[in-house]
Amino acid sequence: MSRYDSRSADPSSYRDRRSDGFGGRGEGGGYNGQKSKDFDNISLPKQDFDGLTHFEKNFYVESEAVASMTEEEVEAYRQRRQITVDGRDVPKPVTNFCDIGFPDYVMQEVLRAGFVEPTPIQAQGWPMALKGRDLIGIAETGSGKTLAYLLPAIVHVNAQPFLAPGDGPIVLVLAPTRELAVQIQQEASKFGASSKIKNTCIYGGVPKGPQVRDLQKGVEIVIATPGRLIDMLESHVTNLRRVTYLVLDEADRMLDMGFEPQIRKIVSQIRPDRQTLYWSATWPKEVEQLARQFLYNAYKVVIGSIDLKANHAIRQHVEIVSENQKYNKLVKLLEDIMDGSRILIFIDTKKGCDQVTRQLRMDGWPALSIHGDKSQAERDWVLSEFKAGKSPIMTATDVAARGLDVKDVKYVINYDFPGSLEDYVHRIGRTGRAGAKGTAYTFFTAANGRFAKELISILQEAGQKVSPELAAMGRGAPPPPAPGHGGFRDRGKGFGGRSWS
Repeated sequence: MSRYDSRSADPSSYRDRRSDGFGGRGEGGGYNGQKSKDFDNISLPKQDFDGLTHFEKNFYVESEAVASMTEEEVEAYRQRRQITVDGRDVPKPVTNFCDIGFPDYVMQEVLRAGFVEPTPIQAQGWPMALKGRDLIGIAETGSGKTLAYLLPAIVHVNAQPFLAPGDGPIVLVLAPTRELAVQIQQEASKFGASSKIKNTCIYGGVPKGPQVRDLQKGVEIVIATPGRLIDMLESHVTNLRRVTYLVLDEADRMLDMGFEPQIRKIVSQIRPDRQTLYWSATWPKEVEQLARQFLYNAYKVVIGSIDLKANHAIRQHVEIVSENQKYNKLVKLLEDIMDGSRILIFIDTKKGCDQVTRQLRMDGWPALSIHGDKSQAERDWVLSEFKAGKSPIMTATDVAARGLDVKDVKYVINYDFPGSLEDYVHRIGRTGRAGAKGTAYTFFTAANGRFAKELISILQEAGQKVSPELAAMGRGAPPPPAPGHGGFRDRGKGFGGRSWS
């Protein structure tokens, strides 16, 4: 019995894939050589994908308003909203919610949330996802991509037979971090409530008991980080035989974190004629290679450009410093910008994060820290204090760089420069969200010199000022001796009546 009176559609042909679902590349040690566990030796049951029952996945009926759009109108709309598409038989974008044809129970939740019109990724991504084809979506964090895949997932679930005892989920969403997974679950709970769709969030760092009970009772949607899900599969707590809708969210980040072996193990458990939606903020070659192996006949939608660039609503300031000047520079900067607004400070290591936080608190600054060694309860408490403004300064490792959705972060400070330009863009993207303005300050040392040229390109593309010192480093010249005092404030007039570059 189906939950949803699905519209008739031609069944998709069985995919011509290997039964492992990804074309036979051998298991590796993870991206950039990272390897937190020997996932090659994990024993998961070998799946038999012969004789699979057909499932419905095409639910899209084009509205009259969309059908009447001319090719010129479609192209003008895509250009205006910076939408680029690729693939066979790409559907036209929808310009308002009533055109998408979501069932009433989904539309009620959308309207209740106060949305005015679809974001660009939703306008083009919803018709693609509802047609049941695989989809590659490239869009920056904060673009509305979570709902771009969750609302079609809800429609997909409601068209499938009810779960039977022992069944695993119908929808699986893989995410790189606990924070992002929890954020996705909140949206799934909000928009799936009217359909009585159950979900659970599976991630490490907390006791397994409640997660095991959720899986054993049966849930239609599982949002998971790869490592903990592997543990659940290995111990036979759940299975992925019913998964027909797979989402890989922030695929670039998952590869950065070394999750490729785990992802491959997980995908080997899922039927190859599934629908796969593959989301990434950037499009490096490693992400593209994995997409080629996991997806079949996919649509591709890009919002903006696949070239790495920063949000133009963020003012970027880069200061050349020496390592031993950083803390004093940070304090001087805080003295100038501290006005009760939320300030997020990124530090590379967990030890460094704790040391800087401890020193700030000793010096009277209201700072808390969040990183991977903190318990989930402590991380949740720190985030709640930061969101509420009770502790307006939060230091963080890159665990918070993606998936952390805190409104009104006014300033981001890169105390340490990250290990890639992609991470730089994602870090500073914690400010300037949802149309707001933001400011990012970055301490840049001689050890970071290899990033100078690309960083200058990002600054110039966003119309930001490039200091002579940084420009010299970009040309390969050694950096000048960092000033002994003054920091950002020695650079002319700027923010709030004080001197800024």
